[in-house]
Amino acid sequence: MSKTRVVIGFLGTTLDVGKGPQRWERWRPTVCLGQQQDWVVDRLDLMHQPKVVDLTNQIIEDFASVSPETKVRPWPVDLADPWDFEKVYAALFDFARQYPFQPDKEEYFVHITTGTHVAQICLFLLTESRHFPAKLVQSSPKPRHADPAGEVRIIDLDLSKYDSLAARFQGEFKDSVAGLKSGISTRNVAFNKLIEQLEHVAGHSVDPILLMGPTGAGKSQLARRIYELKKARHQVVGGFIDVNCATLRGDSAMSTLFGHRKGAFTGAAQDRPGLLRSAHGGVLFLDEIGELGSDEQAMLLRAVEEKRFLPLGSDTEVESNFLLIAGTNRDLLRDVAEGRFREDLLARINLWSFTLPALRERAEDIEPNLDYELESYAKRTNRMVRFSKEAREQFLRFAGSTEALWSGNFRDLSASVTRMATLAPGGRIAGEVVEQEIARLRRAWSGSAAHSSDQSETLSRFLDRTALESLDRFDRVQLADVIKVCARAASLSEAGRELFAVSRTKKASANDADRLRKYLARFGLTWAGISEAARQPNG
Repeated sequence: MSKTRVVIGFLGTTLDVGKGPQRWERWRPTVCLGQQQDWVVDRLDLMHQPKVVDLTNQIIEDFASVSPETKVRPWPVDLADPWDFEKVYAALFDFARQYPFQPDKEEYFVHITTGTHVAQICLFLLTESRHFPAKLVQSSPKPRHADPAGEVRIIDLDLSKYDSLAARFQGEFKDSVAGLKSGISTRNVAFNKLIEQLEHVAGHSVDPILLMGPTGAGKSQLARRIYELKKARHQVVGGFIDVNCATLRGDSAMSTLFGHRKGAFTGAAQDRPGLLRSAHGGVLFLDEIGELGSDEQAMLLRAVEEKRFLPLGSDTEVESNFLLIAGTNRDLLRDVAEGRFREDLLARINLWSFTLPALRERAEDIEPNLDYELESYAKRTNRMVRFSKEAREQFLRFAGSTEALWSGNFRDLSASVTRMATLAPGGRIAGEVVEQEIARLRRAWSGSAAHSSDQSETLSRFLDRTALESLDRFDRVQLADVIKVCARAASLSEAGRELFAVSRTKKASANDADRLRKYLARFGLTWAGISEAARQPNG
């Protein structure tokens, strides 16, 4: 299905004029657009000064006579001074922001032959920067011909030829970077460089983006900001679909992602489109992508590469063209080596990868994030809260010290600010409230540290340092618990029955010992070895 051809341009108050039959004997740039036999315009959006009514109506009438299939829409644009660059640029920028672009349905061309030279320059700049997601079209009389129809030329901008104009967009670049950082004036040099690179990738690439980093580092928020940036630049027309893959299991995972046909499985009472189809034309954010099962990984790979997939229970493929942003706190390369993640899928989503640092690695960014959290609290509660000078300094000293673990990263900081703001009498956080919050954080982190120390002590008895350091936090917690159960169990089967007490009831034939044996083998361990070590004096 071909797209609707739309031309956007100015009425030429000098070149487009003409009265009486003689007007058809001269070239007029706007009317020329409708006189091309092999280039038919479906819609002309004609910008004009509000006071220029007669000429506007004349051109609309003339255009209808040469191209009756074209719909002409007049757009009043008030240019107080058409030769003032700043004012013209601002007016056209506002026009572009409010114009209902639909790039998936319409093909746009910006006519730069009419209007003042200032207007033409501004139209060029706004098209080059993709505020107008369009090609340029220029009309002109034919050389050495008296044909009033003239000719048109399409200009598809090759941005690499116009590097000298980059300085004009530095302000917009800064705005985009600030948007990706939620307006927070971050100070960490490495993080700022990461965001600047990500802004460029988000603005120029249509390939998947992989966001890595610990839980609470801001992956979900950053994914949404990327979407908002691409939406503002008319690079996506659909919505933002956000799903945490850790919550998907079994048939439910396949159905949630890829949809299903009615009757595909028990309980499938009606068709379901699935999240991939809902993301068509937009952005799909798959957080914790490493938690997907092998079947879902295989289908996702095809959907990303070919934009096609089969819903459950369907014989007919469906299409969905979406941008994928994936998030993970796992080491996907290690998961590939251990057979838990597809190597070909990782290769496809790892073209652009960015690792977000933990909060404790960005101590200089705690203060601007503290202000951001206070502003967010005020927006949520309609209640303005501020620190006293002494209380602010007290909290920042603690927050930036080695004692502050920030194990939950920005989620910890957000919760901390919320608690202090809620408890602040009269909207002012004083030293007493800060002292209470610091004590609370110390208690929470001491428990976490003790638990982590206990895990490390358990694991260090069975794994060497290299193997221990290669484990994700997820695997550390799980393996430490498995080892404890094995150490006190009388047999491999008894340990298996305890560890798989719930899932074994859902199996017709449960082989708990074999499941446990295979799990331990992944780490080079055996039940016998764990049991023997547990009987040693230091066990």
